[in-house]
Amino acid sequence: MTHDSTYTAGVAADERFDFWRHVVSSTFVPLQASRPPGGAFRGSLRGAGLGEVRIFEVDADPHLVRRTPRLIADTPGDFFKVGLLTQGRGVLAQDGREALLCPGDFAIYDTTRPYTFGFDGPFRMVVLIFPRELLSLPPDSVARVTATAVSGRHGVGGLVGPFLVRAATVLDQVDARDHARLATNVLDLLTTALAGTLEEAPGDPDCVHRALMLQTLTFIERNLADPLLSPGMVAAAHHISTRYLHKLFQSEGATVSAWIRRRRLERCRRDLRDPAIAQRSVSAIGASWGLPDASHFSRLFRAAFGVSPRDYRLAATPRPAATPRPAATPLPPATSLPSAAPRRGAGDAAPGRTS
Repeated sequence: MTHDSTYTAGVAADERFDFWRHVVSSTFVPLQASRPPGGAFRGSLRGAGLGEVRIFEVDADPHLVRRTPRLIADTPGDFFKVGLLTQGRGVLAQDGREALLCPGDFAIYDTTRPYTFGFDGPFRMVVLIFPRELLSLPPDSVARVTATAVSGRHGVGGLVGPFLVRAATVLDQVDARDHARLATNVLDLLTTALAGTLEEAPGDPDCVHRALMLQTLTFIERNLADPLLSPGMVAAAHHISTRYLHKLFQSEGATVSAWIRRRRLERCRRDLRDPAIAQRSVSAIGASWGLPDASHFSRLFRAAFGVSPRDYRLAATPRPAATPRPAATPLPPATSLPSAAPRRGAGDAAPGRTS
């Protein structure tokens, strides 16, 4: 696990906020930042990477950050971020919505579109950032609940909030072999909470459509390991025609088969970099996620990620540090070598004998 800790305390008072702006931009994505006039700024950031998922604790004085269209154009970043407030208050705005976050609340936002996040007093929060492709919900669906407060005090949100806080506080104690599983657990909980928020989204003109879409996505996730999983199987399980199922997915910009394939490959990729199952063969991992044909699995994986599953695993596996070779023992100097005994000739007397 890669750990990062940054504090403004060691920086000159008049340079602290500029330093902080640089820190948050390099840690997350490039951002503009401003703050109300006042004394010296105080801020700290501590975090770690769980593979492609990174989690941070932020503790800072009031300020506002902006992700602007120009910054997005100059430095695109294809990530979702989740902000969980633990102290203070914050207002997140994106996609025409504003969410007031109080301690225990969290919200998701998308770095590919503009947003602002402001705090009117000192605050603490946990921030999760990860590639959008890791979330098992289509980005178009997630876009409907960005900047929407999810309560961390009840329902599934009541599980996500404490889980994130606990994960952030024990970063130094997490064994490297548990990184992939912890990241998966976090994303699975988050997906469940967001799916519930989508079903309850007020004013949605097509609530039945959304609910059915989420049900099919959940069914697919639960059955990825079944090699017989197919559009027909998904449609039959939800008592709809295959044609209507394809229509549902078209509205999300995907096909059913492509979605199943993508989710299987993402699960395989996760397992290939999990050191806890390093002894499991590549073909066994493919088969465990519904891809029993090793050659077919390898072709699909290479097409999706540009490298074979075997090479991906080798690149993702930490290599032990090389053990330095011991220095050669020098030969003793020639003067210290024992002299060879002179050879006796035929007429020489043996030792201890006289003629």
